[in-house]
Amino acid sequence: MTLSPNPRRVWTRYVAIGDSFTEGLSDPDPEADDRYVGWADRLAHHLDGVAATERLPFGYANLAVRGRTLDDVVGPQLEAALRLQPDLVSIVGGGNDLLRPSVDLDGLAERLEQAVTRLRAAGADVLLATPTDTRDAGLFKPLRGRHAVHTANLFTIAQRHGCAVLNLWGMRALQDWRMWADDRIHLTSEGHRRVSLAALAALGHRTDDHAWGEPLPPADRATRREELREHAVWVRTHAAPWVQRRIRGVSSGDQVHAKRPSLTHFRDPEAEPSHQTLPYG
Repeated sequence: MTLSPNPRRVWTRYVAIGDSFTEGLSDPDPEADDRYVGWADRLAHHLDGVAATERLPFGYANLAVRGRTLDDVVGPQLEAALRLQPDLVSIVGGGNDLLRPSVDLDGLAERLEQAVTRLRAAGADVLLATPTDTRDAGLFKPLRGRHAVHTANLFTIAQRHGCAVLNLWGMRALQDWRMWADDRIHLTSEGHRRVSLAALAALGHRTDDHAWGEPLPPADRATRREELREHAVWVRTHAAPWVQRRIRGVSSGDQVHAKRPSLTHFRDPEAEPSHQTLPYG
């Protein structure tokens, strides 16, 4: 059975592992030009607020790095996460594997389940995330079958091991291109904000914003025409370089390190609880 919704559930040691989605691309950090925020950082702030109401300390680490495959996520990142003795771990990996010309979906599920088994045995709760539905995603539409199978596998793993699931497949708002950055692979800041609230809800906590899953108002014709013009720009500036990197066997994250490699606190654990707002919206 999946993790039971419990509005009083409190975690104090959250570790996020994954790829660029969890690193936070393309949600720029206003306090650091070379760093991103992202849904996991935003979720950590929410969970910190929950811990604060119980006057408990809260630590957060983000080990995710762009370009990483699932082997990286459930390999070195998982080992580093276990050393931090977390009570909650989010695992979002496999997206880069799904983009490759061929992929062993059963193999992905097996490696992911092995990682979940280890985390659960260590006493950590686990948050998994499905891929998005690419039904209306243009050139990414052919990935829909892979995404659907991987989503089914993730829900099966979650049911077996009592994990929470961030259901990106079911978020209608993410089927709108206006939620995606210019590269059409990473979310905008608004997209990351909504996903963080969806993650908080998946963990059993109520959110103040009940519209995070609702689609944006329909785009006008001018917006649609602009989207078509931007398609050619996207192919030249994002798709072509991505293909070239794959041909050369290099990754955008080869020289990138985890932005939060150790557990850090957002507040003084001894401070009085107060209403928290995120510095980036």
